[in-house]
Amino acid sequence: MRMVDLIIKKREGLALSKEEIAFWISGYVKNEIPDYQTSAMLMAIIFQGMTEEEVINLTSLMEHSGQTLDLSVLKGVKVDKHSTGGVGDKTSLVLGPMVAACGATVAKLSGRGLGHTGGTLDKLESIPGFNVQINGERFVKQVNDIGIILAGQTASLVPADKKMYALRDVTGTVESIPLIAASIMSKKLAAGTDTILLDVTVGNGAFMKDIIQAETLAKLMVKIGKGLNRDTRAVLSNMDEPLGLAVGNALEVKEAISALKGNGPEDLMELCYTCGSIMLMQAKLANSFEEAKMKLERVIKDGSAFNLFVKMVEAQSGDISYILNPDKFIVADKIIPVLAKTSGYIKTIEALDIGVSSMRLGGGRATIEDVIDMSAGIVLNKKVGDKVEKNDVLCYLHTNKDDKEIASIIGDVEKAFVIVPEFVAKHKVILEIIE
Repeated sequence: MRMVDLIIKKREGLALSKEEIAFWISGYVKNEIPDYQTSAMLMAIIFQGMTEEEVINLTSLMEHSGQTLDLSVLKGVKVDKHSTGGVGDKTSLVLGPMVAACGATVAKLSGRGLGHTGGTLDKLESIPGFNVQINGERFVKQVNDIGIILAGQTASLVPADKKMYALRDVTGTVESIPLIAASIMSKKLAAGTDTILLDVTVGNGAFMKDIIQAETLAKLMVKIGKGLNRDTRAVLSNMDEPLGLAVGNALEVKEAISALKGNGPEDLMELCYTCGSIMLMQAKLANSFEEAKMKLERVIKDGSAFNLFVKMVEAQSGDISYILNPDKFIVADKIIPVLAKTSGYIKTIEALDIGVSSMRLGGGRATIEDVIDMSAGIVLNKKVGDKVEKNDVLCYLHTNKDDKEIASIIGDVEKAFVIVPEFVAKHKVILEIIE
């Protein structure tokens, strides 16, 4: 078997067999197949696509290209949720403790943020002392003791995806639904959970801007999961405006604490209740969506979800005094209000522009080497559909940047808010559920 023959076969629009895909992936991970041949194959896939069987085989072979986690030593049904990313998406910080407080086992491996999207690990690290690098016996003990861990991904999982993603990034081959699906699902499957819920974000602040494409991706990932014997479901959620009010690491942790205490923004809580209800049904801890939602509402109301978050922070060496008293979190030197220039209703808050502006204020990374200012970010004071008067505060910028840098960012944030004279309805949060 020669790699050049497989490239030609895919270039001609023919399907690759499992053995042919195995030859490619195995050879690539072992450095027997060079980057330039894999680049040619990726470009052929961009133009010719892949059948469902090809994508399932590709995902399985990528999943097993390195270590896979065996979570059978953990008690209970192991549930996982993956978001395709967005602005202000602190869902895991709220949802994980909620679901775990209802009896599911949450052993979640998370990632870092890059560009306009935030990473769960970065948010958690705004809690002084919080340790995201936990594995081995300590990982197992924490999950079995308290039912939840939010930790960093181990380097040995899915090396094929790590190599391939870096190559896709520099060869213009990121935007392929089969490759995106295989990349996401290989990592989720290798993490070893019993069930997977995918939150596929759609809109201006999401990777998938178009609902038809997002739906295609979600359905394909659900088919991959089911084809590889894992209970997999998906939610399409709206990311045309930031989720919740806070964008930025410490700011989002403070909002997550408020949410766990029963004071979360409406859109964030709707997403958490929807995802959580599906996850409880996947874990066989509820027979219906309504029963599951009642359980989730109860653990918010009685404080058990919040208490579990405190236990998790303590177990991972975080300073719980910050959770019990969020006013202790570091605050930026400058908190700048952005004012409405006209009266009316907010039609749009461009999530991408808010995310990029938060990054420029210091709250994110433009490159992987950038150091994050944990106090920086943006806190919205208004959402789509809200009525505003001229000079009302639209949002607050939190930053330690100098005034010259801040001036252009203020202008970009002002443009992100589109105000119109006529009434505007609130955005729908959940666009579709795929089972």
